Amino acid sequence: MNLKNIFFLIPAIGMFFSCGSKENNKVAINNNSEAIAVKVAKAGQSANGAMISVSGQLASEHSAAVSTRMMGYITKMNVKIGDNVRAGQLLFSVQSADIQAKSGQVSANIAAADAALANAKKDYERFKILHQQNSATDKELENMALQYKAAESQAQAAKQMRNEVNANMAYANVTAPFSGTITQKLMDAGNLASPGMPVVMLESTGALQAVATVTEEQIKYIRNGIAVLLTTDAGSKTVTGTISQVSRSSVGTGGQYLVKINLASEKDLLSGMYVHINIPVNDNSNSNISQNVWIPEESLVKQGDLTGIYTIGDKNTAILRWLRIGKSSGAQVEVLSGLAVGEAYISSATSRLWNGATVKF
Repeated sequence: MNLKNIFFLIPAIGMFFSCGSKENNKVAINNNSEAIAVKVAKAGQSANGAMISVSGQLASEHSAAVSTRMMGYITKMNVKIGDNVRAGQLLFSVQSADIQAKSGQVSANIAAADAALANAKKDYERFKILHQQNSATDKELENMALQYKAAESQAQAAKQMRNEVNANMAYANVTAPFSGTITQKLMDAGNLASPGMPVVMLESTGALQAVATVTEEQIKYIRNGIAVLLTTDAGSKTVTGTISQVSRSSVGTGGQYLVKINLASEKDLLSGMYVHINIPVNDNSNSNISQNVWIPEESLVKQGDLTGIYTIGDKNTAILRWLRIGKSSGAQVEVLSGLAVGEAYISSATSRLWNGATVKF
């Protein structure tokens, strides 16, 4: 390429970059000048004011760890997890060969005691006649009477031993104490059962309760009859409930007080599910009670694992702020940090926002 052509290309290249620069500046000016219409809201508290937030677990109103009162190998297991059983139905059997052997011994003892009693009775009746005929002394009759009473006592003791054997036989065949569902099976046939060691877990069908513990600072605000809101971890299902039982002692619970809540609805709920419980408090003066900040979930901005919201910055610009989110309650979410009560945020916009975008409201 000769020198003349080079001098010709230099002005053309300059004009090209100059045009591109003007076009980019025009776009930037348009972006900055066209403000995005937005709606602004203020972060608020729960409608009921201060809240006590605790975690709990759903449980059946009646449950039992079924065990046996005797040691022995389980010979037969009649139920499995998920089975519905009725009160009195046989659940499992424990080896009872030694009890059966003892039952035979007791039967023999009863037969011997009955025979001794019959013989003592005949002797006593005979000596009564002899005494009336003055052929037996008072002392002899008294001895016969004592022997007769002793034989009666021995016969009664032998029969009581039979009652004990029958009771042990009942322990060998364990039945359901109430109607319900088998939720756990901790042993199977062939395992060694011991007194007090659970074999199956039984829960009554029907009413569920939420069970939670609260601190000594929170218990003074809680009483029976308070309406509460519960949200499940699974599916974020929200139901209402009413506090039905409040323990006034923390002995044996590590300084925590037990609270039970009856549910208004049990649809799609199962025993063992974890729940978040919000208990309204009328007294807002206590700093230990959470002043929850709530915003609509639809206002949140999510980028990967991060969750944020747009706030209003200087010169009406959108500023993205990252938040730490807590539990959900319906269409509302709790803000643990990053946004204060009464602080303005952008709840919705007519077009896509970005950090630093000019907004109008």
